[in-house]
Amino acid sequence: MPGIHITDIESAINWWRERSPSPDGITACAEVRALAEVYALMVYHHEPDCDDTSMPARARQAWLDWYASTPDAPCIAICSTSQGDAVCKGCGRTFGEVQHWPGYTPVEKRQVWRRITQEGTAWRFNRYAERARESRGMDHAAPETFTSPKPAAAP
Repeated sequence: MPGIHITDIESAINWWRERSPSPDGITACAEVRALAEVYALMVYHHEPDCDDTSMPARARQAWLDWYASTPDAPCIAICSTSQGDAVCKGCGRTFGEVQHWPGYTPVEKRQVWRRITQEGTAWRFNRYAERARESRGMDHAAPETFTSPKPAAAP
């Protein structure tokens, strides 16, 4: 069964803390308090994931509000699954994940995001210049570009 990873709960807490800062440095907003309760139970029970369907309604809504602020799909418009690859070189999703993405729940989508982020092998996690050097077989930095000399100062 899909679950919300503790790092997503942490991210949601931090997002809410930034969005609705404590007025006195002590009091947290209702969303942070709701998510903190879930977080504390996860830590206490050494659970890396929580079941979103059993979360208190306020905590689940606070998490969903954070989720709505994140990018929906990891796609970078370089889809190699359309060319027959089992795993997309651009985003790191499998062919099945790409095909079924619109039907995934927010929790399922975040699980895929977590996996591809941890793997870090998809092009979306590399700089374009690094990929270009690798494709040319270059393992050294690109040469510096030529700049025209400054004109001589007038006498």
